[in-house]
Order: sequence, then C-alpha cells, then structure tokens
Amino acid sequence: MTNVLDIAGGIFLLLGAFLSLVAAIGLLRFPDLLTRMHSATKPQVLGLLLVVLGLALILRDPAATAILVLVATFQMVTAPVASHMVGRASYRAGQVRTDLLVRDELGDVLPKLEENRGAP
Repeated sequence: MTNVLDIAGGIFLLLGAFLSLVAAIGLLRFPDLLTRMHSATKPQVLGLLLVVLGLALILRDPAATAILVLVATFQMVTAPVASHMVGRASYRAGQVRTDLLVRDELGDVLPKLEENRGAP
C-alpha cells in the first residue's frame, strides 16, 4: 500500500508541476491583462492543489497534512479575490483591451459609480 501511495503522490506532483508550467507559459504568451490573469489563477491554483495532494500522500504525516490543508485553503480564498481586485482596478485604469471582451458588464455600471464618488 505504501508503494501505491508513493506512486499516486508522484503522479499528482508531476501533474501539479505541469499545470504550474502551463500557467507560466500562459503568462508569457497571452495578449492582454485579463487572459494573463486567468492563466495565472486557474491552472496555478489547481496545480498547487495537486502538489499539496501529492505531498500529503507521500509524507503521510498528520502535522504536515494539516499545514498543507492550511496552504490550500488560503490559496483558494486569496487567489480569486486578488485576481478580481486586480482585474477591476485595471479595468478602471483603462488597461483592458475592450475589443477582446465578449461581454462588457462593467461598461454601463462604472461611469455611474465614478460620478457619485464624493469629494475629489
């Protein structure tokens, strides 16, 4: 049973490393900010979760597994929030290529919000 867990852990580690590599290639190859953010968050988070799972299967230590669960939880909580905030800030700063957007949901909302911001 130990050999099976070690092999499964190694496979998960390799898959996680591959997804992280795909995320890095996407950061270099995609044309605009929003697609780069997508490649930085989606495969990278899944890659990290696979690496964490692989480490948990290989180490099989309750203390190490608890720390790995904390790492995975914080990554799952912070990555979507950070990516949302960066995307929204870049949209407001005009750094998003609107010709590549399929649907612009903020186009009608943000000008109204900018008018009512209060004191300059």
